[in-house]
Amino acid sequence: MNNSELCAQELKYEMNLYGKRGIALERGEREFAYDVEGKRYIDCNTGVGVAILGHNHSSLVSAIQKQASTLMTCQSPFANQERARLLERLSMLFGVPSKVFLCSSGTESIEAALKLSRKKTGRKSFTSAMNAFHGRSSGALSVTFKEKYRAPFEPLLGPVTRTRFNDIESLKASVTNETAALILEPIQGEGGIRPATAEYMKAARDICTDKGALLICDEVQSGSGRTGKFFAYEHFGIKPDIVCLAKGLGGGVPIGATIASEEASAFTPLEHGTTFGGNPLACAAANAVLDTIEKDGLLQKVATDGAYMMGKLRTSLSQKQQFREVRGMGFMIAIELKVMAREPLAALLQKGVLALPAGEQVVRLLPPYIISRESLDTVAAAISEVVQ
Repeated sequence: MNNSELCAQELKYEMNLYGKRGIALERGEREFAYDVEGKRYIDCNTGVGVAILGHNHSSLVSAIQKQASTLMTCQSPFANQERARLLERLSMLFGVPSKVFLCSSGTESIEAALKLSRKKTGRKSFTSAMNAFHGRSSGALSVTFKEKYRAPFEPLLGPVTRTRFNDIESLKASVTNETAALILEPIQGEGGIRPATAEYMKAARDICTDKGALLICDEVQSGSGRTGKFFAYEHFGIKPDIVCLAKGLGGGVPIGATIASEEASAFTPLEHGTTFGGNPLACAAANAVLDTIEKDGLLQKVATDGAYMMGKLRTSLSQKQQFREVRGMGFMIAIELKVMAREPLAALLQKGVLALPAGEQVVRLLPPYIISRESLDTVAAAISEVVQ
C-alpha cells in the first residue's frame, strides 16, 4: 500500500482524533525516517520528542530484544532488577532523597502528581499557567489552559487558578494558603516553546514554600536531557517537590515517571497504582537511554548543537518578512512566524523534513540528540527556503 492508501485505511477505522499529514512511516535509522514509498525524511518531530536516540539505535534495540526474550511483565509487588536499577537512577538524578512512581505516559505522571499533592497538603486547589499543556486525561486536562480542550468535558478537577507565565506578581496573587500545588512547565511546549525566566522559577519556589503548596515541574517534554540538562529546572537553580517525566525517557518505548521528594511522598498502599507501569521491558529501554546519554556525552551535545542550530536559524531567517523570532533551549526549538505555520510545515514535509507546530504560528523542532551537524544544516536551509 502507498502513503495515501494507508492514511485512508487508518482514517476509516480510527476514532476522529488525529489528522493525517499524507505519509506513512515504515522504518527509521538515526535521525532519518522513511515512508512506505521509500522517501527519506530528517525527523525533527521524533514522535513529539520521544525518539531522543533517533531510530533503530543499537544499544536501545539490543536492550529491548534482550529483555523481551527474558521477561516483559512483572507487577510491582514482585521486584525486578531492571526496575530496581531505574528507580535508583531516577532518584539519584533528582538529587535529594525521593520516591518514584513509574507509569506508562506523561498524562499518567501528571495525574499521580496532582493526587499526591492533594494527599500531602489536604488542600483541593491548583494553580497552573496560562498557555500550559499538561495532558488530556481528566485531572491533567483540568490544569491545561486551552478552553477548546477542556470545555467539552467539564466539570473537571478543581478549583484551578490560572496565572500568567513569567509574571511574578500574577504568581503571588494566584498561589494562596488554599493551593495544593503550583504546576509549571519550565519551558512551555505546546504553548510555543517559551522558556521560563530564572527569576520566575525562583519566585515560584519561594512562593510555594511560603504558602505551604507543592511545586510540580512538568518535564514530560523538556526532561530527559532535551534542554542540555537532564531536568530543565536545573537551568534555574531550583528544586521542585515533584517532577514528571515521560516522552524521551524510554527512547520510543512508553514509560512515564513521577519523582517526589521523600517529604512530599504521602501515598499509602493502594491509593494509586498501575498495571503496565514499571514493566521490565520499558525499564530496560529507559536504562539503555540513560546509559547512552551518559556514555556518549549527549547532554553536552544537545546544549552545544542546540545553540548552534538556533544561531544558524537566526542568521538565515533574520531578513525574512514572515519571521518573528527563534527561541528555546537545547533541542527544544521554536521558529515563531508572523503567518500561520501550516503552509511552511507542509512545505518542509515536501523537502524531506518532519517538524511540528506549537501553536498556530510556531514551527517546532524536537530533533534526536544524535543528529549530525550536516543534518542540522540541511534542516536550517530547508526552513530558510520555505519561510518568505
